[in-house]
Amino acid sequence: MDFSVGIRLDPSNKQLPLHRQLFDEVVTRIQARAFPPGYKLPATRALAEELGLHRNTVARAYAELEAAGFVSSTVGRGTFVEPLAPSSAPAAPNGGPPKLEISWSALLSRAARSEALGRGERQGRRVEHPAGTINLARMEPAADLIPEALLRRCIVHALAGRGLHALGYARPAEGTERLREQIAHDLVERGVPVRAEEVIVTSGSQQGLDLIARALLNPGDTLLVEPTTYAGAIDLFTLAGARLVPVPMDADGPDVSALDRLVRPEVKGLYLMPNAHNPTGRSLGTARRRALIEWSRASGVPLIEDDYAAGIVLDDGESPPHLRALDGDVIHVSTFSKRLAPALRIGYIVAPAALRPVLIGVKRVVDLGTSAAMQLGLAEFIERGYLRAHGSRMRQIYRGHRDALAQALRQHLPAACSWQLPSHGVVLWVRLPDGVDPERVGAEAQRRGVLVSPSPQFAVGNRVEPGVRLIISAEPAERLVEGARRLGKAIEQVLAERASAPALAPEPSELI
Repeated sequence: MDFSVGIRLDPSNKQLPLHRQLFDEVVTRIQARAFPPGYKLPATRALAEELGLHRNTVARAYAELEAAGFVSSTVGRGTFVEPLAPSSAPAAPNGGPPKLEISWSALLSRAARSEALGRGERQGRRVEHPAGTINLARMEPAADLIPEALLRRCIVHALAGRGLHALGYARPAEGTERLREQIAHDLVERGVPVRAEEVIVTSGSQQGLDLIARALLNPGDTLLVEPTTYAGAIDLFTLAGARLVPVPMDADGPDVSALDRLVRPEVKGLYLMPNAHNPTGRSLGTARRRALIEWSRASGVPLIEDDYAAGIVLDDGESPPHLRALDGDVIHVSTFSKRLAPALRIGYIVAPAALRPVLIGVKRVVDLGTSAAMQLGLAEFIERGYLRAHGSRMRQIYRGHRDALAQALRQHLPAACSWQLPSHGVVLWVRLPDGVDPERVGAEAQRRGVLVSPSPQFAVGNRVEPGVRLIISAEPAERLVEGARRLGKAIEQVLAERASAPALAPEPSELI
C-alpha cells in the first residue's frame, strides 16, 4: 500500500496492527525530516482512502502520534508535525581559564581497577564469529525455545489490566505480591517450604548475589567457595572486596572436614550450587547436603544456595532436597533466566527472617524495584499454567540434547577425556587430561568453528582443573553433535602438539 509520501503497510503482519505500523512509519519520517516541523498530514478520511484502511485506523494512529507529542491537531485546520525537541547540549565556552585534564585512572576506585572487573568485561564483550560457528559457550535458551508469543500475551494483558500501575516504580521493593505468591507456590511444589512474604524479587539472580554481598561482606571478609565455580559470582564477590578461599573437594563435593579447618570469625558464608553446578554440571547427593547443613549449624557460617537452573530436571526419579528445604537459615537464590527467558531479568531470594529487611532496604536503594510490568506478566504466565507446560517441554528437549551430545563425545573425544551426564541443568563438563592447557584447547576449538568455555575463567586462585564447559541449551541436537566432532579434533591437535614438543631437560641437582 502506497501514497504520495511513500508509506507502506503490511496487512499480513498480525503481530503489529495497522495503526501501529502507520504510527511507526510517520515517526520514522518525522525523525528523518521527511516530514519537517509544520508539515500538514493528510486528513484521516483522505489517507484512509489512499491506503485502503478504515478511517478509525488512521484516526487511532493520529491520536497516538498526538499523545506522544509528535503532532498536534486543531479542529478545522488539520494535523501538523511538531518541532523536535532541541538539543540540550550547552554551547562551547569561549575564553576562560585553560581546561585541566581529568586523571580518570587516578580517580578510579580499587574495585573498578580490579582484575575481576576487567575479566568480566572481556567475557561479556560480544565478538562476531564466522557463519556456521557452533556456540557451546552461551548459557541461555535458543531463540526458538523461548515461548515468545505466550510471554507477550501475558505481558500485554498485564499492561492492559493494570495500566499506569504496571509502568510506575515497582511497589513494594521486595516485589509484587502476586508474583511472590506464584514463586512461593512453585517452590513448594519443588519441595521448598516457603511463604510469599519470605520471597524477595530481584533483577535476576546476579542482583540477588549482589544484594547478599552488600548485606554481608565488608572489604577483607572471607567467603568460602568451591575452587571451580561460577565466574559471575567470582567477579561480583571480588568487587565487593571479599577474600575468596577455595574449599578442598572430594568425590562427593566440598570436604566437610576441610571446612572445619577454615572457620574463622571473618568467614561470612559458603557459596554453593548444589544442583547443576556451573561449570561442572555436578549435583550433590543427599548425604553431602545434610552434612553441609550440620556443618553450617555447628559453625554458624551460613550457606548461600545458588539454584540458577531451578526446575530444569533431566532425569526421572526424586531429586535430592534443596538446602533451603533442610534449613531455614539457608539463603536461597534463583532466577527465571535459564528456565524461561534471560530478558525478563527476574530472579529471587528466599532469606532468613533476620536478613530479609536488610536485603529489602539495600534493594530499595540500589534499583527502586524490579520492573512491575515484567513481574505482573510473569505472574500471569505462571498462573495460567504456562510455566509448568513449558518446563515439561524443555525437560524432553534438553534431555535429548544432553544424550545426543554425550553420545557424540563418546564417539569423537580422545579416551583420556572424561565427563558425566548431568541430572539437572544445561551444563556438561569435559575433563581434559592432566597437563593439557584448557585455553589452548579453547582457542583451537574456536579456530575449528566451535565455542567452548575453558576452565581458567571459573577458577578461584591459581589451581585450575583442566576442563571445558559445554552448554546444551543454545544449539539444536544436530549442531551439538557436530560441535563435539570439532572439539574432538581440537583436543587431538593439542595432544599431538604436546607429544611432539621437546622435553625439558631436568634441572641439575645441587651438590652437597
